[in-house]
Amino acid sequence: MSEDLEDGRVGRMAASVRRLNRHSALVGGVRGIRRRVLGDEQLPDRLSTEPGSRADLALRELLALRSQAPGVLGEVGLTALQAWQRLAESRGRGRGEVDVAVLFTDLAGFSSWALHAGDELAIRLLGRISEALEPAIVERRGEVVKRLGDGVMGVFRDASSATEAAFDAHERIASIEVDGYRPRLRTGIHLGRPRKVGGDYLGVDVNIAARLAEAADPDEILVSGRTLEALRGAPLRTRERRFSAKGTPPELRVYAVGRASAPGA
Repeated sequence: MSEDLEDGRVGRMAASVRRLNRHSALVGGVRGIRRRVLGDEQLPDRLSTEPGSRADLALRELLALRSQAPGVLGEVGLTALQAWQRLAESRGRGRGEVDVAVLFTDLAGFSSWALHAGDELAIRLLGRISEALEPAIVERRGEVVKRLGDGVMGVFRDASSATEAAFDAHERIASIEVDGYRPRLRTGIHLGRPRKVGGDYLGVDVNIAARLAEAADPDEILVSGRTLEALRGAPLRTRERRFSAKGTPPELRVYAVGRASAPGA
């Protein structure tokens, strides 16, 4: 009998906790605290936690809990984890400390061609592009950070290696033909100090390199002014380009580069 009473009390207490956890006013109150203390409602950044780390596992559980139904416990946990990430950021955790050259490539007009060529030819072309791009990066001690459909993102220890890899990649891809289609590569390179998170890189320096690739003409390599400064003395032909893109500094100077010995560079 006493055990039944105890079980009943525990059950009622658990039910009360569940009701409090789902109380809309309390949930709203915790979210309001996050806005006041942390400045916004942005959730913790999954990219700011090492995959498989305790923080990453905790974030997975909290996001899963929050997605099932709004609750005070989930909101408190997320607020605490976001505050921890903000503190880590303020101390410089995970920010770049050395220069790296970030390289992005893509194929001009690939999507339109693939739409008409079909999946089989598109996949064949992407395989040959990968066989040309990735060795050009790895042979110069670069790292392929991610594959982006018809392009890649790579990082290098210096601007010279990144630029030589770009020249090599463009030369290799110029010899590729699939069903009468010749791919034309566009490349952007920026030297900066992006933040490394796990195996990826983040930040404005990465964004600059990506925007340079997007702005490049077919067969063109665009580099930032800081990249060109690091290439001083290299046998290059350069031409300053007008450039403006969202998420990049307005004072950014951009140049098209080619080998000095290459005809028409």
